[in-house]
Amino acid sequence: MRAAYTPRLAPRARELRNNQTPAERKLWFEFLRTHPVKFRRQVPLEGYILDFYAPALKLCIELDGRSHDGRAAQQYDAERTRRLTASGIRVARFSNAEVLGQFAEVCGTIDGVCQGEAPF
Repeated sequence: MRAAYTPRLAPRARELRNNQTPAERKLWFEFLRTHPVKFRRQVPLEGYILDFYAPALKLCIELDGRSHDGRAAQQYDAERTRRLTASGIRVARFSNAEVLGQFAEVCGTIDGVCQGEAPF
């Protein structure tokens, strides 16, 4: 992971860890923080800051708010996912609304991905 680490983004990642969105806080404190697979939050890798990252699985969990709804944002997200995937990192995306409104289902999907039962 060290080779892919992006040190210039570390200050911004720290800032984002201290100012998580409600969906990020919920997913972290109610699920990922104590998950059997170790996740880290706001990880600067490959020139991006990943919302949640499990190094052992090379799995990135991204939460998208309304700012990701526009065409330019969707194109950026698609390119970001393509580049991360090319680096061997799997990307699972959920909307903030899904996390806040369908929390059990999101957690079940993440568990399935971690256990190799669900594709991403």
